[in-house]
Amino acid sequence: MKCSRRYSPKEEKMPQDIQKLAKDYLAAWNSHDWNKVSQYFPDDGVYEGLASGMVCHGKQEFKAYFEGTVAWSSDFKIASKSLFVAGDWIANEWTMSGTHSGDTPGMPATGKKYSIPGASIMEFHNGKLKRHSDYWSLFTFLQQVGLMPGAPA
Repeated sequence: MKCSRRYSPKEEKMPQDIQKLAKDYLAAWNSHDWNKVSQYFPDDGVYEGLASGMVCHGKQEFKAYFEGTVAWSSDFKIASKSLFVAGDWIANEWTMSGTHSGDTPGMPATGKKYSIPGASIMEFHNGKLKRHSDYWSLFTFLQQVGLMPGAPA
């Protein structure tokens, strides 16, 4: 039996386009500029911050989360380690680092540095994020910034 794949220029091009969207979206996060980030997030998009159990429905809720993140860590950066594309879906393995420089609800600023591995699953539709889910360890973050008993000095 002979195996073959039907060639489609559109199929060959799409992963690169989606990959570029994902990289541009990450650059927007690293710019700390809501106007840049919001270009990728539709009014009905969903963002899930699964470390804290938070789900943002729509652009306004996501904006509040984004601005809160910038407020508690004004120097945070996300560095992509690997990026996988499957149709309109992206899996991104990353490291988030920065300084816990601002208060968060129930967590006073410690001024300590953190570097946390994590992953995102994102679904794009027509150039916008339909869904973005982040997975990372809140426990690791709390240890690194000194808010967890027995945390390293």
